Amino acid sequence: MTPEQDDLWFLPLGGCGEIGMNLNLYGHDHQWLMVDCGVTFSRTGQPDHFGADVQMADPAFISERREQLAGLVLTHAHEDHIGAVAWLWDRLRCPVYATRFAAEVLRRKLAETGLSGQVPIIEIAAGTTHQVGVFTLTWLDLTHSIPEPNALMIRTAAGNIFHTGDWKLDAAPVIGAGFSEQAFRQLGDEGVDAMICDSTNALVTGHSGSEGSLYRGLLAAIADAPGRVVVACFGSNIARLHTLATIATESRRYMGLLGRSLVNMVSAARATGVWENDTVPIQPAHLGYLPPEEVLAVATGSQGEPRTALHRLAVDAHPDLTLAPGDRVIFSSRVIPGNEEAVASLITRLQQRGIDVVTAEDSPRPIHASGHPASEELQAMYQWVRPRLAVPVHGEPAHMQANAQIARASGVPRQLTGRNGDLFMIAPVAGIRRNAVSTGRLGVVQGQLKPLDRLPL
Repeated sequence: MTPEQDDLWFLPLGGCGEIGMNLNLYGHDHQWLMVDCGVTFSRTGQPDHFGADVQMADPAFISERREQLAGLVLTHAHEDHIGAVAWLWDRLRCPVYATRFAAEVLRRKLAETGLSGQVPIIEIAAGTTHQVGVFTLTWLDLTHSIPEPNALMIRTAAGNIFHTGDWKLDAAPVIGAGFSEQAFRQLGDEGVDAMICDSTNALVTGHSGSEGSLYRGLLAAIADAPGRVVVACFGSNIARLHTLATIATESRRYMGLLGRSLVNMVSAARATGVWENDTVPIQPAHLGYLPPEEVLAVATGSQGEPRTALHRLAVDAHPDLTLAPGDRVIFSSRVIPGNEEAVASLITRLQQRGIDVVTAEDSPRPIHASGHPASEELQAMYQWVRPRLAVPVHGEPAHMQANAQIARASGVPRQLTGRNGDLFMIAPVAGIRRNAVSTGRLGVVQGQLKPLDRLPL
């Protein structure tokens, strides 16, 4: 199955009909372009697929045609968009395009798997245009819960596609360049044949909220705490960490990071100039020696995952810090669907030890903002870009259907929803071929990649 000169195709192998392990292919004129290559994790860290905690889309379709693969573009540095590159590199062997921060995160991942210096990484600046095979790509600034998220305008002789990546419309993102409404309106003026769009929050009405609006709520939750404070948040949200670093200084506390992913992300942010705060986190081992009222720890584990820092704190098994009655844990996060039971169990365990727990749901002021667009933001983007066809992705079926309805209400003439393995034909005639490609998952089992559907029970 090879696209001809007049063809423009979209083929998701992962991340369509689900949230996570994004792997998208665009086909035109005998070539393919891959956008993102991510992983997903078994829920709450418990192996639910033959012992495979880390899982990713099986790239068999494109690895069998890798001589046609022009390149891999990473829209941002989240695990579900970048985490499979090191695992799948031997099956792809193509140039990788990424902004400076994503490239830095990727290099660290490659070093962990013995691939330092072996993967050709081309660093790209937002707002620039580059030729990748037969595809002309323009990177556009957006806002999300990680530095340097980008949308892509993919231009070909057969038509133009706007790929949003993960995004929101944040007027005060704390870190980063923000977004330009005019830039997206100009895409609409040029003509967009299809918009491939994030659906994660399509069922949420209104607006996702701004990172800049969280300062007061987090300051209030931290400043009046009589003892130690632990904030649980997603480790990749450098803007949130930046806000917490500012609050640490203002509340006369020392901030320490508990969890390898947090340390790695801040280190990458400092190396690339993204971390602009004067506050430098202290060594975790120093937290246990400070008076309780001077401690502000940021911890991984907001989803109740075992083996994370917050879980260890809850069971009093963390090597660097012990919590006591009267200390406070703040969940500056939302519960990812499927993790409700694990998070509830974690909160109960903390409360049974006399620890005060504050969640985003019970906080009187905002202490968390999602990184994905709610209904008003989706409507705005559709009205700016004005695509002829909307293809919702990055969501479960209910999210994608809601996204399609918003597109229809926003004036988009046609919408197509499908799942991994469906071939979306953008040109010469829009349509969909169901189950065009066989798809599956690979899992990491004892450090090796295994096809999940063929492992012994």
